[in-house]
Amino acid sequence: MKSLKFYFLPILFSTAMVIAQKTNDPERYSGHKNENKFKELYDEFATPNMFRTGSGAPGPAYYQQQADYKMSLELDDANSRLSGYETITYTNNSPDELKFLWIQLDQNMRAPNSKSPLIEKGGVTLKPSAFAKTYMKNVFKRGFNIEKVLDVNGKGLEYMINGTMMRIELPNTMKTGDQFSFDIQWWYNINNHVEEGGRSGYEYFADTDNKIYVMAQFYPRMAVYNDVEGWQNAQFFGRDEFALPFGDFEVDITVPADHILDGTGELVNRKEVFTKKMMEQYKKAQSSYNEPVVIVSQQEALEAEKSKSNKTKTWKLHAKNVRDFGWASSRKFIWDMMAVNIGDKDVMAVSMYPSEANPLWGDWSTKTVASTLISYSRMTFDYPYHKAISVSAPMGMEYPMICYNFGRPDKNGVISRRVRYGMMGVIIHEVGHNFFPMIINSDERQWTWMDEGLNTFVQYVAQGDFGEKYPDALADGDTSFPSRRGPASKIIPYMAGNQDFIAPIMTKGLNTYQFGNNAYGKPATALNILRETIMGRELFDYSFKTYANRWKFKHPTPEDFFRTMEDASAMDLDWFWRGWFYTTDVTDIGLKDVKKMYVTSTPGREAKIRAMRRGQNVNDMSLVFLVEEGNEDLDAQIKNGTTLDNAPTLKEYLIDNFSPEERENIETPKYFYNITFDKPGGLVMPIIVQYAYADGTKEKVTYPAQIWRFNDSEVSKIVATNKEIISITIDPDLETADIDTSNNSWPKEISQSKFERFKNKN
Repeated sequence: MKSLKFYFLPILFSTAMVIAQKTNDPERYSGHKNENKFKELYDEFATPNMFRTGSGAPGPAYYQQQADYKMSLELDDANSRLSGYETITYTNNSPDELKFLWIQLDQNMRAPNSKSPLIEKGGVTLKPSAFAKTYMKNVFKRGFNIEKVLDVNGKGLEYMINGTMMRIELPNTMKTGDQFSFDIQWWYNINNHVEEGGRSGYEYFADTDNKIYVMAQFYPRMAVYNDVEGWQNAQFFGRDEFALPFGDFEVDITVPADHILDGTGELVNRKEVFTKKMMEQYKKAQSSYNEPVVIVSQQEALEAEKSKSNKTKTWKLHAKNVRDFGWASSRKFIWDMMAVNIGDKDVMAVSMYPSEANPLWGDWSTKTVASTLISYSRMTFDYPYHKAISVSAPMGMEYPMICYNFGRPDKNGVISRRVRYGMMGVIIHEVGHNFFPMIINSDERQWTWMDEGLNTFVQYVAQGDFGEKYPDALADGDTSFPSRRGPASKIIPYMAGNQDFIAPIMTKGLNTYQFGNNAYGKPATALNILRETIMGRELFDYSFKTYANRWKFKHPTPEDFFRTMEDASAMDLDWFWRGWFYTTDVTDIGLKDVKKMYVTSTPGREAKIRAMRRGQNVNDMSLVFLVEEGNEDLDAQIKNGTTLDNAPTLKEYLIDNFSPEERENIETPKYFYNITFDKPGGLVMPIIVQYAYADGTKEKVTYPAQIWRFNDSEVSKIVATNKEIISITIDPDLETADIDTSNNSWPKEISQSKFERFKNKN
C-alpha cells in the first residue's frame, strides 16, 4: 500500500450534520470533565520538586539515609534457634530533624499476637500446611525476642513494639548529618518454612536428620525514611515485601563446623574456613568460564550429613552498599562455581544444593546464574557485585548476591518438563532481583510491580537469551524457552476476567486481587508491548537503561520510572501508563465496516455537507471525490450518462496540481477503501492491520494510538492502493492483548463451536 503525501480525499462519509438547537435543559450547559484517554497524568503524578525532577531524574536535593550493621550471629542447629547481637549506625542525610527511629521486626509476623492470620479470609481447611501456618507459631513461640536495646555506652533506650515495627526513642534529636549508633540483642526460633510457610527458615530432611537453613529477615532492620512518605509505616503481613536503606555490613556467623555457608558479601576469612582442597578448587573456578568447578562434591556432602560435628566454625562476610543481608548454611550442601565476565571484571556464579537436587542443579544452576547476569547487565548496567549465589530450597526468594530457588527431580530422579523450566525460570527471576529491587531500590511494600513486574519483564528477555545460548538445556522438542509471562497473549485470560476481582496495577500489593497476574504478569506484558509494539526496541532499551542507571543504588518511585521513559525517548506515554497501570480497561479493537470506493469528479451529498460546514462552495473545490460502491450519488451519475470511465481520472488531477518532478514519485491508486475500526474495549492502543492482496502479497501497517484522540469509539481510514484488498486482519500476531479476536477480520471469520469442530472431525 502506498502512503500518498497529498490531500485529495475530502469526504469522510460521516452521517448528515445535526445542528444543535438551543434548549432550556441546564444539563446541556453544565460543561465537561476531561476524561480524554490522552489527558496528561498531572492529577495522578506527584509534583516535581528539588528531590525528584519532572524528567524522572533525582533532583539536586535528593537524599537517602544510610544504615550500617555489625552483627554476631550464632545458629543453634539442635534447637533451630538463631541468636544475634547487632550494632546499627544510622546516618540522617535528610533535611529533617528526627526524634525517633523505626525498626522492622518482620519475624513478628509469626508471633503469637500477630494479626496476619486475622486479616485473611477462609473457612475450615484440612490441609496440614494451612493448619501449621495458623497454629504452629503458638506452639514454638515464633517472632523476635528483644532482650536489650542499648546506646553505645550500654545505657538502655526506650522503645515500643507495634506488631512488626519497633520505635526507638532518641535521647537527642538527630539533625542533618548526625549519626546515631545503638545495639540490639535478640533471638528467635527459626520456622520450618516447608511446613509453616515463610520467606526463610529451615527445611528438614528426616532420613538423615539434617536441615538446610536459608536465612533472611533474620535481624531487626532499619525502615526507610525518604522525601515521599517520611518513615515507611506499613506493617508486614506476609505478602508485601520490603523497603530498606543501603548500608555496609560486617557479619560474623557461627554454625556447626561441618556446615557449608555463603551469603551476602565477601568471605573475608576464606583461608580459615576452607580446606586446602577447597582453596585449590576455588582458584580453578576463578578462571573457569564455561563449566562450573565443584568446590564441595556430592560425595563429600553425603559424608558430612553423617558427621554431626559438635564443634563450631565462624564465617565472616563483609558487604558494602547493600540494602539487606541473606545467608544459607547446611552440611548437605554441594558447592560449585564458575566465572562470568561482566564489563571489565569477573563475577563468580555460585550454586549450593543438596544431593536431592542433582543432576538438574549440577548441570544447570550455575550456568543459569551466569547467563542471567549477562542478560540483565545488557538491559540495565554491569552487575556491580563480585558474586551471585543460587541456593536450592522449596521456595523462590531474593536478597543481595544470594537467592533461594525451587525445582528438584522427583524421588525416582525424573526431571519433568515443568520442573526443568520451573527451576531455570525461578533462578533467572530471583538472580534478576539483584537488579530490581536490590540495586534499583524501589519500595516493595508499597509498589510490588516496581520490582516484580519490571523484573519479570527482563526475565522474559533473559529466558530467551538462555534458550539461545544453551539449546541443550531445553526439553525435547522445544526450540525456545517457554515463557508464561511476557507475551501479550498470556495475559488475556486475566484481563478478560471478572472485573469484580481485578485491580489496577497501581494498587498496593497487599490489597490486590490475583497477586501474580497483577504484580508480575500484567506489568511485564505491558512493558513487553511497549518495547515491541509502541516504542520499538532501540528507543525502549535506551530509555529503560537510562532509568536503571539514574536510579541504581537509589530509591525510585513509579513517577520516576514513567517520567524517565518519556524523557529519554521523546514519547508522550501518559495514555499508555493511564490505561495499563491506573485502570483495568482491556484491549478490544474490531473491524466495524469495510466499503469499496470509486473516484468521481462530481460532488455528492456528503461532499456538499462537508463544504457547507466549511463555508465553501462545493463547485469551487478543485478536487476529486470518492463515492461508495452502490451509493445513490454514483447511481445518479450512471443514470445521467456520466460513468466512471469518462470522468476525470486521478492521474489527470495530479497533472493539473503537481509538477513533473513531483509526479514521478506518485502512483495512481486503482482501489479505494473506507475502513471503519471500532473499539469496544477501554484501552487505546495502536491499530495493527494486515492487508492481504489479490496477488498473494501481504502488508502490515500500524496506526498509532493517537488515532483515537478525537473519537474513543470508532475511527475511519481511507486506504488507497493499486492492488485489490481481499482480506483485512487486526493484530495478526497477537501483539496487543486483544481479548476478543472474533471482530478482528474482514471478511468476518466464522468460528465453529466445540460441537461443530467435533462433528466435522469425525
